[in-house]
Amino acid sequence: MTAVAEKTTEEPPARKGRWIDHWEPEDPTFWERTGKRIAWKNLAFSVFAEHLGFNVWILNSMIVAFLGDIGFNFSIGQTFWLLIVPNLVGSTLRIPYTFAIPRFGGRAWTTVSASLLAVPCVMLILAVSNAPTATSAGTPYWFFLLTAAALGFGGGNFSSSMTNISFFFPEGKKGLALGLNAAGGNIGVAVTQLLVPIVISLGTGINLAYAGIMWLPVIVISGLCSWFFMDSLTSAKPDGESYGVALRNNQTWVMAFLYIGTFGSFIGFSFAFPTLIKETFIDFESFVGLAFLGALIGSISRPFGGWLADKIGGAKITMWNFVAQAVFTMSVLIAVDIDSFALFFVSFIALFVLAGIGNGSTYRMIPMIFAAQTRAKVFKDGGDLDVALKAAKRQAGAVLGIVGACGAFGGVLINLSFKFSLEGTGTLTAGLGVIAAYFVACTAVTWWCYLRKSFAIRRAPSLAYADV
Repeated sequence: MTAVAEKTTEEPPARKGRWIDHWEPEDPTFWERTGKRIAWKNLAFSVFAEHLGFNVWILNSMIVAFLGDIGFNFSIGQTFWLLIVPNLVGSTLRIPYTFAIPRFGGRAWTTVSASLLAVPCVMLILAVSNAPTATSAGTPYWFFLLTAAALGFGGGNFSSSMTNISFFFPEGKKGLALGLNAAGGNIGVAVTQLLVPIVISLGTGINLAYAGIMWLPVIVISGLCSWFFMDSLTSAKPDGESYGVALRNNQTWVMAFLYIGTFGSFIGFSFAFPTLIKETFIDFESFVGLAFLGALIGSISRPFGGWLADKIGGAKITMWNFVAQAVFTMSVLIAVDIDSFALFFVSFIALFVLAGIGNGSTYRMIPMIFAAQTRAKVFKDGGDLDVALKAAKRQAGAVLGIVGACGAFGGVLINLSFKFSLEGTGTLTAGLGVIAAYFVACTAVTWWCYLRKSFAIRRAPSLAYADV
């Protein structure tokens, strides 16, 4: 939601420190003269901080794959908890982080949230530097769990970053700005998974502490840049009413269910992929260093999903995307059963591509769904359509925050499936079967809610008429 403080565009923004009191991005004169430069500057440093958040959030995906090499012999269940906990904490923090921007200001909160990333990095350095020896048990497991929880700080940054940037741009520019912001963050997963295997191999043996050390100077730079170059908007106010309406709308929870299947897959597979390679195909553990390809391709394919949704329709792309996700999940299952690493790796890469496409198509559906609902309500009950559509945009923005938090929890569910499957049966078969079943359920829900045109339509109306 964009708040307007005053109408004149003759004076530059008044500041208290680095607070901007006058912000009117919808005014073309203001935007070209003052707003555009400030908005893009803040976006650049926001992407930097958010990217770093993903860098740190995903660190354990690589660390746990190498703990056994330095003497930490954790069980498969303990290993997966080290993957699940940062995912769980990061997902949970997305909710309060969303409301931190209006409370503290974008500049201050970005500085704080970026600087906090130093805490888990230092904890990680301490944890892996005390490896087991003949006379010492090494770092206790509980400290690794505590470190994993601290790594979750990086997961919350996404929500605060997206909220902050949404206030800076006019409606016509928000799609591009938020898309760049999201993509810049997501690619942080791939960067970590690419760099960590290289960095920890420097010198003699495996030096896992380097995985924490490498980010500390970057964190300092990000914090300083946020403090000295970013701005806060006094017009960035929380829209509690829109959140309340969104929480009461059934479509919010339908889209949350679907986004668990798309973004939940992306982040869940990103956390698990290196460990799955090492645990399932021991002879191919050197390929752990290629795990970054999944997250990289998944990040790149996200804008493609949005483009396809614009051309063909978000619901159609989403439904068939879930069909393909179910198929390739079964392909991974077959690869495990026949012990084919090539099929396993290719199928997982395909799942990352599809997760990215689904992320783009589902996010594209949300504003269209709430605009369609609003038009139908105004047509039935009357009212000012323009005013109602503006309210629908604010509601859709609130839904994006709620859905984003729920989607991140999907990564927890993915890794719980793998954990219980490997612990209970020693194979991935059961876990992959559950994940495939979820994709089938998502296919059915998408068809029922957004593509069904005749079956039981009188008793249970759908939004097929809106072509979302």
